[in-house]
Amino acid sequence: MVTERQKEILGGVIEEYIDSAQPVSSKFLEIEYDFGICPASIRIEMQKLTDDGYLYQPHTSAGRVPTDKGYRFFVDDLLERELKGFKKELEIEDWETLKEPLMTTQVITKGVAGACSGLVISYLLNKKISWKEGWEGIFQEPEFKEAGFASKFIQMIDQFENNVEDMVFDLKEEVRVYIGKENPFPKSQDFSIIVSRLSLPKKEQGIVAILGPKRMTYQKNINLINSLTRLLEKL
Repeated sequence: MVTERQKEILGGVIEEYIDSAQPVSSKFLEIEYDFGICPASIRIEMQKLTDDGYLYQPHTSAGRVPTDKGYRFFVDDLLERELKGFKKELEIEDWETLKEPLMTTQVITKGVAGACSGLVISYLLNKKISWKEGWEGIFQEPEFKEAGFASKFIQMIDQFENNVEDMVFDLKEEVRVYIGKENPFPKSQDFSIIVSRLSLPKKEQGIVAILGPKRMTYQKNINLINSLTRLLEKL
């Protein structure tokens, strides 16, 4: 059972790790956040989160890093709160001009990629066409400096595209998030996928997905996908 205080501390660790890609210490949290407790209590709560598998400590003297379980709790909490304060994130002008599925998919793929740091893939089910945007941004992420990381990512993209139709039929909820080992593809434990069905003009069906390292901006990316689905309802 994660307490409200532990939830706040876990959220702080994840958000700071997403920003910095560096382990987060209790001292840093004490300086940057006001949890209303003393530094010793922050350390105790972080240790409890570590013992329960939400965080781990790469080295004895290092700060904490989120685990897959920690990311999963964080994402589930975001979805449960239904992303209050929904804002229009996509910089797309005059949606009324987008009446064709092909044009719409191209525009939204580019729009989502421009607003996030992941690789965005959109796929039209009936036409069996896909688009990918965001290559330049994704390869700027620090994880891609590691040997073999890029090749694993490319392999996951290939597996995603080869199985995309199965994913379309399997999607029931509005947004699904696969974190690390939850991914349905082998050797994808270092990555996350946020994916949703799309209802496009002329009754075309498809999906949009954001792929990237586990250290991704989940709240922003989920907001983007939710923004997109709501905006498409206006077409």
